[in-house]
Amino acid sequence: MEWKTYAGGLAARVTDPDSRWRAPVAGTSRHDLVPRWWEPDGHGSWVLRDGATDPVEWMEAAYADRSLVTRVGALHADHAKVGDRPHGLPTSSATLPSLVVRMLRHGRLGPGLSFLDLGTGAGGLTAYASSRFGAENVTSLDVDAYVTSAAGERLASMGYHPEFVTADATEHVPGSYDRIVSTVGLPAGPGLRPVLASLEPGGRVATTLGRTCLIITGWKHGNGDVIGQVERDMAGFMLTRSGDDYPPALAELFALARSTEGDERSTGRYPVVDVAEAWELRSMLEITTPGVELGYETHDRTRTAYLVHPDGSWARASAEFIAPPTVHQAGPQRLWTALERIRNRLNAEGSLPLLGAQVRITPDGVCHLSRGKWRAAIGDR
Repeated sequence: MEWKTYAGGLAARVTDPDSRWRAPVAGTSRHDLVPRWWEPDGHGSWVLRDGATDPVEWMEAAYADRSLVTRVGALHADHAKVGDRPHGLPTSSATLPSLVVRMLRHGRLGPGLSFLDLGTGAGGLTAYASSRFGAENVTSLDVDAYVTSAAGERLASMGYHPEFVTADATEHVPGSYDRIVSTVGLPAGPGLRPVLASLEPGGRVATTLGRTCLIITGWKHGNGDVIGQVERDMAGFMLTRSGDDYPPALAELFALARSTEGDERSTGRYPVVDVAEAWELRSMLEITTPGVELGYETHDRTRTAYLVHPDGSWARASAEFIAPPTVHQAGPQRLWTALERIRNRLNAEGSLPLLGAQVRITPDGVCHLSRGKWRAAIGDR
């Protein structure tokens, strides 16, 4: 297949005609980075796609502006057998190219600047940066040794030889860099400290915060603080992980939320919403009530949302379509009530104070947010 025609079409869709990223996108054989991938089957498991068995589907998938899941739980698509149907969360992917380009723009890369791509994935961002500014300036880091190895081999076949590092960025980031772009959601607090420590004074970082969709950018000052803003842009990246898979979900609490009455029953004020897909609500909930995990399901016209927290709190809200929901809650926190306070604010003020907020990240990893009279901090010291 003539991949350059497909790549040129992708570049035209995800970059402006005068963009400095158009040539890197058009010149990268993305299909070589993603020979196999996973697609959801609609019933809670995943189906393997093998590009070599269907070259047309391979080209269309690889050069569409979409993310391709390459790893589910601990099973990489490259290692799967035909007929495997893993269950679980995606743990690695090839990020959609338009978002890769946006994150590179937020990173403000430049000639001669050392650059860290945090979260190698399939290697697309590393390839674009290597093409534009030279692989000798690029380092790519991932917690998964197979991911860094495979990406290294595939980029080498394209003529790029950046440095690849296998490490847990929440524990240690080798080296120091003028620019860091993270395409995984970094946890505020101690898990952010190694990244901040590896950023040179005067350097710039662009990342999302774990369990939020907020893109944070900032410049590192001489005292170690990173000063910047929440961009008026959003992204839904995977959480960082420290092992082969994410920790098990709060399954027992989700079971309670699905099947029991709880301590309190009430009628909610607002329709049921899939909080994970309502990015501003989800981000504000993480700031006001950190650590909430989410669930959502539909059955005919009935929509049900679940919120659970490691402290034992849970909430269930269920209703037909946009009718006021019946809400069940239990535990030390009233999670649906916390969500409704956020929705009250959104309705009263017309927006939440997140996008465009000023940010100060202290060396301990705590993110201090402010906009007007609003103040918030996220991350344990």
